[in-house]
Amino acid sequence: MSLITGVDFATIPTRDLDRSMAFYGETLGLHCSVRFEGRPFAEYETGNLTLGIIEAEKMGIPYAINPNPLALHVADVQAARGELEGKGVTFDGEIFDTGVCHMAFLADPDGNRLMLHHRYAPRVTQD
Repeated sequence: MSLITGVDFATIPTRDLDRSMAFYGETLGLHCSVRFEGRPFAEYETGNLTLGIIEAEKMGIPYAINPNPLALHVADVQAARGELEGKGVTFDGEIFDTGVCHMAFLADPDGNRLMLHHRYAPRVTQD
């Protein structure tokens, strides 16, 4: 039996909470589940993982963007990308097809790396 049974949330640093809230809430359309006025954080729900958007420096944490993309599941990468491009989001390169999934790479307003992701073939794992 594993000591770890899941991941409750992942943090994403920002230097401008209002700007990040607009991006994650309005642009990406995620539900804001926690926001206490005057506190340097907000939480957004993705369906299976909470994203904690934090003003790191105001919480005593050094600010550094996440250069490794957080994969956000979508039903259709092409359609989701088109919708977000219509809202002014820019993407890095074309949609990438790995042979089992589609990916499209982008960044939030602070430069934290994100990816739209959809697996279209069964996942194969090693024991």
